[in-house]
Amino acid sequence: MKLFGKKTVWLKVLTASLVMSLVAAACAAQTETADQALQIANSANSAAAAAQAAADAAAAEARSVQAGAAEMQAAIDVAQAAAILAQSTAEDNEAAVAEAQADLDAANSALADATVAAEKAQMEASAATEEAAAAQERAQAAEMEAEEAAQRAEDAEARAAEAERTAAGTQEIKLAILSDCEGAFGAFHEQDIAGVATAFAEYAGATITNRSKPTDGFTGASVAGVPINLVGIGCADDTAEAAIRETRNLMENLGADIMIGPLSGDESIAVANYAKDHLNQTFINGTAGAQDTTLTVRAPNFFRFNGDGAQWNAGLGDIAKNTLGWETAAVIGDDYSFAWTSMAGFIAEFCAAGGDVISRVFPPLNETNYSGFVEQLPDPDEVDGYFWAVGGAGLIPALKAFEDAKGPVDGSQHIGNLFWGTPGQFEQLGGRVDGAYVGGFGIAGDLKTANANRHMEIITRHFDEIPFGGNPAPASDAHGSGFFLNYHNAAWGLIQALEAVNGDLSNNHEKLRIELSQVVLDGAFGEIRLDENRQAIQDQFVQRIYTDDEGNLAIRTVAFIPAVDQTFGGTFDGDPTPSRDYPACEERDIDWIGNARTVVDGIIQ
Repeated sequence: MKLFGKKTVWLKVLTASLVMSLVAAACAAQTETADQALQIANSANSAAAAAQAAADAAAAEARSVQAGAAEMQAAIDVAQAAAILAQSTAEDNEAAVAEAQADLDAANSALADATVAAEKAQMEASAATEEAAAAQERAQAAEMEAEEAAQRAEDAEARAAEAERTAAGTQEIKLAILSDCEGAFGAFHEQDIAGVATAFAEYAGATITNRSKPTDGFTGASVAGVPINLVGIGCADDTAEAAIRETRNLMENLGADIMIGPLSGDESIAVANYAKDHLNQTFINGTAGAQDTTLTVRAPNFFRFNGDGAQWNAGLGDIAKNTLGWETAAVIGDDYSFAWTSMAGFIAEFCAAGGDVISRVFPPLNETNYSGFVEQLPDPDEVDGYFWAVGGAGLIPALKAFEDAKGPVDGSQHIGNLFWGTPGQFEQLGGRVDGAYVGGFGIAGDLKTANANRHMEIITRHFDEIPFGGNPAPASDAHGSGFFLNYHNAAWGLIQALEAVNGDLSNNHEKLRIELSQVVLDGAFGEIRLDENRQAIQDQFVQRIYTDDEGNLAIRTVAFIPAVDQTFGGTFDGDPTPSRDYPACEERDIDWIGNARTVVDGIIQ
């Protein structure tokens, strides 16, 4: 009976499969895809045959069980007849003995018949079970064929729709922007959106909706006569989870064709992996700087027109070792992909020049109490200097915790990554960081070139204010912001590529991707082109904080390293990726060590 129960469950499953197949066949008929309908019909027939075979197997098993029960009853009858014969023999009752013997002979004959019937029923049940299993395999094979036919039909429908769009020309390009309005980097949200809006206003005829509030968006953009509609601005919070949630809304619910963003490292790794599964859409990095995003993930439809965190720090390790004379350094940075990449650039170059990193400390991103983490750092008399990759909202609390634990900050003993030099951020550091060197973020706000001057003119032509951290700020401040610059360059690169293909997004953006890979930006602070992984090769700058004649903190550019690629002078290849313990501290050759060009009063020497 247990086996019969299994057959009953099997029969129910196959019956459900049959119903689903019939429904699918009806749907296929509605789409008028003949091959799909035929294959699904075959699948339905196979499922029906499998269901019938399962039913036959179940019935045969039931007959086998019944025959077995009959055989058992016949054996019981033989035993009872034998017992009666024995009793009659013991009583020496000849008439009873004769009758009992006749009953025993009849019982034995019935048992023999029942045994033959049971064996036959068992054979039939076994054969039916084998046929049911074979029918199930045929049904599964037919179901796979139906699924393949459905995929072929879907592909054919997509090709037909694409052909129709191609014939008619791209009617509209739907654009989305993803930035962080919350979390550690929420203060830069307006700068990010302003970068995109400025590019579309300058190069694609857009009208800025509000000259003091970039997040109100823009209208009227077009390229090659194709309208570009900003369908949404995503609000993330520096986490991969929020970035994917917002990306899905922008790309799936709002139907964007192209997205510019995200802002932060872990977000960009998640979005690049998402891009691999959505090859009919195009993704252009906002300002995220995790190395993994392009060197490891390498999504064919994800492009980055900015450096990564390591590239941005080119020149710092050389200065620490050969200008400041550091022999040892301690590093502290947020415990996530961008800060690991940022620290990797400093560590690789400082150690390549002969320095030694003796301590690495990693507070969580968005930490609020840094006291326990700065306590892990060596004291100022135990190390020559510190490199900081704590960013966003955590930088000032981390420095205050350092001062509480270690004493006053001496600018000559500290080097910071991009967050130390970002407008709206470095002013909060106070005079104690006077003299500190800073990673350049691919930007040099004081550079005196025609392109840099033009960049300032473009910003102020389209915006009066670009808020920072929810507070009003003059648009001109964005000239020195890598957040604004990188989103701007992403949009500018996109516009150039769209112009090259006349706004054509056919064949899953194939032409657009080719042109994006070949874009060369004559940028505000140097040329930007992409490598084979669609990652920027970019000029880099080192800056230094100083106090101006009015007593205010300011930034000046002091060094220039041209065309830094993502391998960082052959140091990185994507395996392994930057982490808490990679790269190791190793002396090696990096070609720009000792060869950086100085910058004096904004002029590259």
